[in-house]
Amino acid sequence: MTKVVIVTGGSRGIGAATARLAALEGYAVGVNYRQDAGAAGEVVREIESAGGRALAVRADVGSEEEVERLFDEVEAGLGRVTALVNNAGVLERQTRVEEMDAARLTRVLTTNVIGSFLCAGAAVRRMSTRHGGAGGVIVTVSSRAAVLGSPGEYVDYAASKGAVDTLTVGLAREVAAEGIRVCGVRPELIETEIHALGGEPRRVTRLAPGIPMGRGGSPEEVARAILWLLSEEASYVTGALLDVGGGR
Repeated sequence: MTKVVIVTGGSRGIGAATARLAALEGYAVGVNYRQDAGAAGEVVREIESAGGRALAVRADVGSEEEVERLFDEVEAGLGRVTALVNNAGVLERQTRVEEMDAARLTRVLTTNVIGSFLCAGAAVRRMSTRHGGAGGVIVTVSSRAAVLGSPGEYVDYAASKGAVDTLTVGLAREVAAEGIRVCGVRPELIETEIHALGGEPRRVTRLAPGIPMGRGGSPEEVARAILWLLSEEASYVTGALLDVGGGR
């Protein structure tokens, strides 16, 4: 059976690195994006030029209708989905909790929490033996912020990733007998453009001295952890959260 993975937020950063590595590992890849069609298209072209199969699909993971369309389009173009990487996430500019308003909180929680739940649910309906599926794997992309709290910067983002951790553990136990494994990775300080979106492009440089390994990580290092969790090498691993944070 062809391995087909959907990577949400697959046009940049950890998502793009995961999509490329998954293709090298033999997956057909659904590259989800919300805004940057050019970046998603470039990921697809790179995969195809290396002999792989990929499809870019625009969809907002916070919308039920768009999530269903995302899965339907990937299955129509690539085959039955066997894996999901729940990677799409957003953060806003650094600030303290008392300065956060409801609009900001809604934006962060809609993508990071509701989006993760909606995509996981769509995957379960297609993969679970309870629904006639053949099983599969879901990997969530959380953050060490869920543990550390991100005080003075992104407590809302950290809280959303705490919810993702709970989803990972709870869903893993819910569907373990239905042929689905659910695991998560918790990256810490990774060199991606998300820091610029938060207002501090050089955040990794500032905080790297506080990492025991003395440096930030790369998206590819996180992607390798994700692909291991997707693989048969992790066949007895579910409900686990793997920290990818240089020791912090």
